[in-house]
Amino acid sequence: MDSRNIKDSHKILLSVCILTAVFFFSLFLGRYPRPGVMNPSLIFSDPLAHSLVFNLRLPRTLTALFLGMILSSGGMVFQMIFSNPLVEPGFLGVSQGAAFGAAFSIIFLSSSVWIIQGAAAIAAVSGLFLSYTIARRIRFGGWVLRLVLSGIAVSALFSAGVGILKYTADPMGELPEITFWMLGGLWNITWREFLTIFPVSLISLVILFFMRWRLNVLSLDDETAFSLGLAPGRERIIFLVTATAATAAIVSVSGIVSWVGLIIPHIARRIFKTDTRFSLPGSMVLGGIFGLICDMASRTLLTGEIPLGIFTSFLGAGIFILLLMSRNIKVEK
Repeated sequence: MDSRNIKDSHKILLSVCILTAVFFFSLFLGRYPRPGVMNPSLIFSDPLAHSLVFNLRLPRTLTALFLGMILSSGGMVFQMIFSNPLVEPGFLGVSQGAAFGAAFSIIFLSSSVWIIQGAAAIAAVSGLFLSYTIARRIRFGGWVLRLVLSGIAVSALFSAGVGILKYTADPMGELPEITFWMLGGLWNITWREFLTIFPVSLISLVILFFMRWRLNVLSLDDETAFSLGLAPGRERIIFLVTATAATAAIVSVSGIVSWVGLIIPHIARRIFKTDTRFSLPGSMVLGGIFGLICDMASRTLLTGEIPLGIFTSFLGAGIFILLLMSRNIKVEK
């Protein structure tokens, strides 16, 4: 291993240490017994503190961790495969499909968390299927261009569908619920919700981690990738399905959370460069840190909770502007 790889490995190790510290800090930060950091000894002496940490904060913190890791790694995968630094996990109609499924459930099915989550997940996966099917039937351009165009069209269709559902919703009950869900948040996360997304999320992250080196090759043209022993079409489908399945799972419980999958891969490439052997794990770790920090801020800055999607959009857009204004900014493929 050369000196650059050793240096990147050390950066990842440092990032993991920071992630661990932020994770445990998040568990003890809150408004009980008073605003600030809880004394860890209270967990063993105060039954309410014990229940608060292990039944409420721990599943929520784990979900925030998975949210950041999934969206950021999915963003890295999409940006590398499409050689486009402006795409993110909801690019193929996944996020808008989930929003449509949740809105449809609230109006026509039930406001039950389980039913909303299931409808959002089904519609999110349907978004990917529609994008893929339409792309197969387009008769011009390369595969990447066709998939990009179909993803834009499917997202627009789902957005229009959400608009229609919001127009027909009860303005006193259903409309506020739809709007609040689309703002994104983890306020309703318990162990039940976390365990429903845990298998898909963990398996997807493991697959992306162990296949990360293939992204370096898939970012090249198909002829070069094939000459190096890969089947580009099959490999891309594996990456897309894996990233989309994980995104659909996390979005089904969190609502629409923007900018994480767009901004974190850019930061990871600036720190770990473009070699996905290091930039993809780095993106996962940085995404986890970002998700935890945003969740902590959303539930502690004000008396009432700030929707997570609003906070990530505000912070992510600000960071993105700073990156664009940086003198040494360079878009990497």
